[in-house]
Amino acid sequence: MSQVILLSLSQTLIMVLFSTFFSVIIGLPLGILLAVTRSHEEGGLFPKPVLNQILGKVVNILRSFPFIILIIILFPLSRIIVGTTIGTKAVIVPLSIAAAPFVARVVESSLKEVSPDVILAARSMGSTNFQIVVKVLLPEALPSLISGLTLTIINIIGYSAMAGALGGGGLGDLAIRYGYQRFRPDIMLTSVLIIIVLVEVIQLLGNMVSAKIIKNR
Repeated sequence: MSQVILLSLSQTLIMVLFSTFFSVIIGLPLGILLAVTRSHEEGGLFPKPVLNQILGKVVNILRSFPFIILIIILFPLSRIIVGTTIGTKAVIVPLSIAAAPFVARVVESSLKEVSPDVILAARSMGSTNFQIVVKVLLPEALPSLISGLTLTIINIIGYSAMAGALGGGGLGDLAIRYGYQRFRPDIMLTSVLIIIVLVEVIQLLGNMVSAKIIKNR
């Protein structure tokens, strides 16, 4: 049974790792666009109200989808990308898409927290909008971005556990198939405790990294 638990843990870690990576790849530029296309009054670098509204609505719609339903809707996409709709690899696709809008809002919120005075100082030195984003906004917002990434990873862990109900593997699948369906409350409890430990470790690491960045400024 220990081998089954270790396998489920490794599947969860793989899901979380790759889903976090792909959700950041999608969500980071989307969040930057949401932040910089706001109106001048809201601090946007190059206001594009129509684009901002469209992106905002898309993000809100994706965030409002229950994850279980989103997995089912994205079954065809999973089959196209990884060739199957069952297993750890297949679940990475809906996990990434489900987490990307959350990442986008985290990035947008973090960039909005940067002081306008810092942006004005950079602009007065002749910085372009691209340079302001890369060399000012992102570095200044880094502690907040790290905290947001920590929350994203924790959300993905929760999503991965739900994915076990649809054959996604991992600790959620272990708790359902071996714990619930086979009447083994000890296995279910073990799965839950491992998930709790994962969340606590990730939260601790995120807090430490964020605090260290702030301290070294």
